[in-house]
Amino acid sequence: MSGVVSRAARPVRLAPLDVLGLGVLGVRTRPLRAVLSALGISIGIATMIVVTGIPASSQAALQRQLAALGTNVLQAMPAPDQNPPELLPPESVGMVQRIGPVTVASAVANTHAIVRRNDRTDPADGSGLTVLASRLDLLRAINGRISAGHWLTPVTATFPAVVLGSVAAVRLGYASLPAGDPAPQVMIGTRWFTVTGILATTPLSPDIDRSVLIGWDAARTQLRFDGHPTVIYIQCAESQVEAVRDVLPATIDPERPGQVLVTRPSDALAAKRATESSFSALFLGLAGVALLVGGIGVANIMVISVLERRAEIGLRRALGATRGQIRGQFLTESVALAAGGGVAGTGFGVLAIAGYAAYHHWPIVVPLPAALAGVGGAVVVGIVAGVYPAVRASRLTPTAALATV
Repeated sequence: MSGVVSRAARPVRLAPLDVLGLGVLGVRTRPLRAVLSALGISIGIATMIVVTGIPASSQAALQRQLAALGTNVLQAMPAPDQNPPELLPPESVGMVQRIGPVTVASAVANTHAIVRRNDRTDPADGSGLTVLASRLDLLRAINGRISAGHWLTPVTATFPAVVLGSVAAVRLGYASLPAGDPAPQVMIGTRWFTVTGILATTPLSPDIDRSVLIGWDAARTQLRFDGHPTVIYIQCAESQVEAVRDVLPATIDPERPGQVLVTRPSDALAAKRATESSFSALFLGLAGVALLVGGIGVANIMVISVLERRAEIGLRRALGATRGQIRGQFLTESVALAAGGGVAGTGFGVLAIAGYAAYHHWPIVVPLPAALAGVGGAVVVGIVAGVYPAVRASRLTPTAALATV
């Protein structure tokens, strides 16, 4: 008989769903308080998302501007002041293209020809312009673009056709190409060349702005070009710029690597890397402060909830609820409040980032770690913030709790 009584007095073990139901009971019975409590944590999480997302969007815009300055661009050319002048091998561009991190390699070559607007100008007056033989992939290598007409094609690169740099076009009197009119022509040496396009300004390569560009094959047939490049333009993976720079001289001219001059990485690359580390430190500090504020808010609400619900705690204890069940109830409620606030805060933060970035015409960037921490971090904060109130509630004896009724 005593064995039956002891088994009957043994506390009932609650299933996880029952614990969850008890945990959200306080949320359902006090919806206004639950909303205000979740609002506190959601503001903290939204703050974390915003203070990481907005600087990340700003950084992405800055990185895009810095990348336009050529953070991954190198130039290789013969060392100056050599007698006789050093020449790069004709096959050097193809050799550079085989370097693993190199994404594009192109070249130009000085033909030493003189360009004139027409055959009535001084044959010796080239207006300070340079006639360059160009490979077809030059625009990719220098981040160039066409402002009028079109770039050289595999067909036009074999015929007497030219593309003018922005400064060259102005000096030759062809700042634009009127639509529908016959294409203008310029004279190079004693031959007429048709202007097919005009380049926009190229900040990475100002020498190109003052140049007249003709196809590599046309330069061979029309101007007796010998095929030796003058400048090689290289783009590579940004993280491998220094490594590529170190191997370029031996790759371009294995016999005389000391006669190859390679430009060092752009100063913009150092600036870009400095902004990355600075923004990372800023993200970490601001996110930590936001989470701390949100956690304190949840802890405060849960402590007040325990104080106000002593009668409920005493009644449940009197009916046989164990301390562990009381702890589970209040800890679940704390986690539910924090998780709800985390989901809402993440949504509010993403919307705020999208609106602010769109207003400033920035890329919309929501760091994935911040978005995951919006919910996961809120749950962790809810657990930490709910431990003390849950333990305090479980320590209330039925008589002490019911004495407050």
